[in-house]
Amino acid sequence: MNNVEEFLTSELKLSKEESKTFVFIVKNGRKQMEKIAESLKFSEEEASNVANSLVEKGMIINISQSEYETLHPRFAISNRYRRLCEEDCIPFRKNLLIDNIGIVLEIPFEDARTK
Repeated sequence: MNNVEEFLTSELKLSKEESKTFVFIVKNGRKQMEKIAESLKFSEEEASNVANSLVEKGMIINISQSEYETLHPRFAISNRYRRLCEEDCIPFRKNLLIDNIGIVLEIPFEDARTK
């Protein structure tokens, strides 16, 4: 999954912390902020800031005051890519790299939610 995190950082312009947090929630399902912070060795404040940034980028949602869940990986990654295209004033069109990373994350996403 490190390659996935590197891809998210390079292609979708996420910070390393955002990439780690996104992949963690994809692989583990809905999580409380304190569990995210503990598992990723972030302070709760840092984890909260990272999670809120991912919410703003359209990749995760805030279920309750301190609980987060990712959107389906294909949708989350497509959302971020679309926003990057808008920010950079380039046309949004099909991108196989973007599509493939969503596909790679689909299996751990489904596995975490069908235990």
